[in-house]
Amino acid sequence: MAEQRTTDIKPGPGGVMTDEVGVVTGDLTLRTELDDSGNAVLRVQYKDSAEWYTVTGGKAKLADPTDLDAVHSVAVGLLNRPEG
Repeated sequence: MAEQRTTDIKPGPGGVMTDEVGVVTGDLTLRTELDDSGNAVLRVQYKDSAEWYTVTGGKAKLADPTDLDAVHSVAVGLLNRPEG
């Protein structure tokens, strides 16, 4: 399994846009993973679900794999909007 970070989030009213199924809303889990090419990839799932969806635009080449923590923290900060 590739290196990854996960955090439970609750997006704002607009939800999170995904490549596979469009917008997802409600209680979600965000996973930031490092793929074999050194890219950080953001994925979400409905909390405790089996299916993961790629966040639209959620892929970036990392200069250093240790940047994965920072990318995950920024993604959580942008997508977690429990207050709306």
